Amino acid sequence: MAFKRLLAQLIAGVPGAQGAIMADWEGEAVDQVGLMDDYDLQVLGAHKGVILQNLCKIASRLDNDRPSEIVITTTRAQTLILPVTSDYFLLLTLDRGGKLGQALFEARRCTQALHREIA
Repeated sequence: MAFKRLLAQLIAGVPGAQGAIMADWEGEAVDQVGLMDDYDLQVLGAHKGVILQNLCKIASRLDNDRPSEIVITTTRAQTLILPVTSDYFLLLTLDRGGKLGQALFEARRCTQALHREIA
């Protein structure tokens, strides 16, 4: 399937990338590629999917809008969450020292390509 190829290109194009997953609105993995453990990546996708859903609900109530991207930075990692459609999202996780700007650029490109594959 084209999803795995697109996710693999994303990982290859972002220095420090550890994993990318496309998941549905419930956080269930559709496809994934990673240098990290598959189960850990799926758990990360599920938990970050909850964050995305909650932020979407809050934004909708406040100003009838939706987040276009979320960046979560911790002491060891950076995680990007980008909606692909209202039903799917892309998650990219990278080392804390990774290049966030490049990661966002590549993740946006990947999101657009995933959207075209779905449509």
